Amino acid sequence: MPGGPPLRLPAHRASSATLAGAYPFLVTPSCTTGVLVGTDALTEEPFCFDPWDLYAAGVLTNPNVLLAGVIGQGKSALAKTLALRSIAAGRHVYVPGDPKGEWGPVARAVGGVVVRLGPDSPTRLNPLDVSTTEPTVAHTRRLRLLAALAATALRRDLSAAEHTVLDTALSLATTSSTTATVTVPGVVDALDGPRPEPDGQDLAHGLRRVVRGDLAGMFDGPSTHRLDADAPMLVLDLSALGADDEALELAMVCAAGWLDAALTTASADGGSARRWVIYDEAWRLLRSVPLIRRLQSQWKLSRAYGIANLMVLHRLSDLDAVGAAGSEARALAEGLLADCSTRIVYRQEADQLTATASALGLTRPERDVLAGLPRGVGLWKMPGRSHLVRHHLHADELAIVDTDAAMRGTPHRPQEVA
Repeated sequence: MPGGPPLRLPAHRASSATLAGAYPFLVTPSCTTGVLVGTDALTEEPFCFDPWDLYAAGVLTNPNVLLAGVIGQGKSALAKTLALRSIAAGRHVYVPGDPKGEWGPVARAVGGVVVRLGPDSPTRLNPLDVSTTEPTVAHTRRLRLLAALAATALRRDLSAAEHTVLDTALSLATTSSTTATVTVPGVVDALDGPRPEPDGQDLAHGLRRVVRGDLAGMFDGPSTHRLDADAPMLVLDLSALGADDEALELAMVCAAGWLDAALTTASADGGSARRWVIYDEAWRLLRSVPLIRRLQSQWKLSRAYGIANLMVLHRLSDLDAVGAAGSEARALAEGLLADCSTRIVYRQEADQLTATASALGLTRPERDVLAGLPRGVGLWKMPGRSHLVRHHLHADELAIVDTDAAMRGTPHRPQEVA
């Protein structure tokens, strides 16, 4: 009664699972915004997800997503079904680097475009394409791309003198071009001019790999393909490069430059479609500091571009390949994780749990659950809320997204992943 004596009840201690039955406000709110992913493994309620709508609702601080899990737990199937179902909901999907050639069937299933890049392909993408005709802005963007490309090829940062030489060579290539198109071969020719600068010798050797090396014919001329802003899906197939990680890094730097120009052009042309940009096998990209810097810029501009970046890793210890703890390279990679408001974690090995929990800020119960997650069940951690989600596959999706049929030696069967 108001004004009466305070209640004198004995203290009671119980688990949060037990208390949630008596105090419903302790239960994580249902997530019913977006495309259907599956069911909440604890409540059996439908679980949906759309980073743009959840960002608009204030649930997420940014639209970027991290997806991690050991091989064979269904994370690839999740990424592909998110793409398929988001396209059905009016979103578009870009895969700027498909190192294993697994995304082609997904793109063809939805009437998308597959751009195959390789030594035997007639397709060329010009990494120095820009979306602006303003000379100063165009020069700055091209110079940044060339610096990243040279640093990747040389496996080191450029010196101040090399930056100056590269700037001068780009200016010469721009003024000597008979068209508005500036290409990497034009810059290499400027570096190899009648009186080459001593500080430009390493630059010329590094960039020459794109012109005459194993990447020749891919990024050494005007683009033969323009991004169709209305295409539901675009995949850049890099599987012809095989297991050459260094060639893949160089190709991804070039592809990232072309994609930046394409995204900016699509936005300037009034394109209103929201776009997933999916980096599969991202652990192979995190070894290149210049590429991480470019990815960081894209992560920061995700809201301006109207895109949601999805980075797929096997485990968080993949960051060890970037650099030692406390190094600039490690800080850049960890910054990418910090800029992912949604973290989806599938089963992790026992020796990875501590590093994963530390990198993603998991609670002790969240950490402990990761080692025992069955196939197709993942921990979805968003600001202020967490869900255990069982991913469901439709029978018609299995033939498109299942990459394990060859290992099993069995035909596809209509069943859920879990």
